[in-house]
Amino acid sequence: MTKNSYQKPSQQTQEEALKIAKGTQRPAQTKEQTRLIAQGIQKGIDLYKKKQKEKTRDLSRKIKKISSQKEPPSELDDQEIQERIIYRQHWLPWLLLFLTWLGAGIYFLV
Repeated sequence: MTKNSYQKPSQQTQEEALKIAKGTQRPAQTKEQTRLIAQGIQKGIDLYKKKQKEKTRDLSRKIKKISSQKEPPSELDDQEIQERIIYRQHWLPWLLLFLTWLGAGIYFLV
């Protein structure tokens, strides 16, 4: 059993393609030529929509795959992870503070 891959284009796509074809129509162009141009535009629109749907499907697959990989394994749930956070401050601000207080003390004493 074969799958029919051709889908009839929507009425909106047909109208849009015809509108574009009439907008670019040349003065000596026949209705048949305009119709053929509209069909070509319509096929282009359908191809664009197919590509966008394919990209969306691929992106959703990748997102689903990544989100399933980010889930933590069940082994880590059983173990307690202890984090020890050590804050280390630079010595320069403390030195400047000390020197400022020392300088202010000497200034007021003298």
